[in-house]
Amino acid sequence: MAGGGGPAAAYAPPSFGASYLHNPKPAYPLMARRRGLQGLVRLDVKVNAEGIPTAVRVKDSSGHEALDEAALTAVWHWRFAPARRGGEAVEGSVVVPVRFNLDGEAAS
Repeated sequence: MAGGGGPAAAYAPPSFGASYLHNPKPAYPLMARRRGLQGLVRLDVKVNAEGIPTAVRVKDSSGHEALDEAALTAVWHWRFAPARRGGEAVEGSVVVPVRFNLDGEAAS
């Protein structure tokens, strides 16, 4: 019926937001909290077909190395719902925003 390039082979990128994945929020670095540092880090994450990150890099910095590093460290330990092409899990990439805000906790 549907070939490899038809609608059945639609691509869905990896996902990190599903609550069942239980990805912990990044720790807010104590030094950054004491200095009043806040910001948004956007990470480019390559995820394999098993949902495991294989590459994580800062796409857009928060402007504070401590916050960027905390986000990188946390996301390396996350698990993702892998990208899908049709019904098959495949490697893919996703941009993960991580916001550090002193009014709340670090959140993704």
